[in-house]
Amino acid sequence: MNARLDHRAPLVFDTRELGRRPGALKRLSRSVPAPKDLGIEVIGVREGATVELDLRLESVMEGVLVTGTARAPLTGECVRCLEPLERELEADFQEMYSYPDADDRSRFADTGDDAEEEDTLFLEGDLFDLEPVLRDAVVLALPLQPVCREDCPGLCAECGARLEEDPDHHHDAVDIRWAALQGLAESVSDGEKDNAPRERGDDSQEK
Repeated sequence: MNARLDHRAPLVFDTRELGRRPGALKRLSRSVPAPKDLGIEVIGVREGATVELDLRLESVMEGVLVTGTARAPLTGECVRCLEPLERELEADFQEMYSYPDADDRSRFADTGDDAEEEDTLFLEGDLFDLEPVLRDAVVLALPLQPVCREDCPGLCAECGARLEEDPDHHHDAVDIRWAALQGLAESVSDGEKDNAPRERGDDSQEK
């Protein structure tokens, strides 16, 4: 069951006008402030940003079927160059809010699916809370790897320079395929120096 709902909360909606008449329909639009933590680590809807909701409430035998679209501004950062980015999000969703006594009726037809029962959302009186549905819809619609543009070159792996600002940026480096051979050559060169014959003058002094 839902926690006790406050009808004044922005994401709580009243279905009283529908009654329990299957087929009764209500459409509504509402602008609401985004709740906290509406997003993922790299991108999301800033808390308090305006979320535009278009909803369709339909009374059915089991409860109220809610179908809707949410539109909201996204803020985040490009995963390649770490520059700030902004996007517009549009997310569609549909959820059934069951009547409280629907749970009683379902006991006579036990399906054995406990997970499905736990995920069921219920009306509290004539009210339902859209926040969990909105949160799931927005998170699922977010890009997991947001980029400022598809061909963003990102940052230099060695020094972190932004490659878009300096397309010719590079570092002189030995090809990794030749690094081992170069080390071997240096070792041989050092060995040859150690084994070089000493001058006769040095030998006479030792004697």
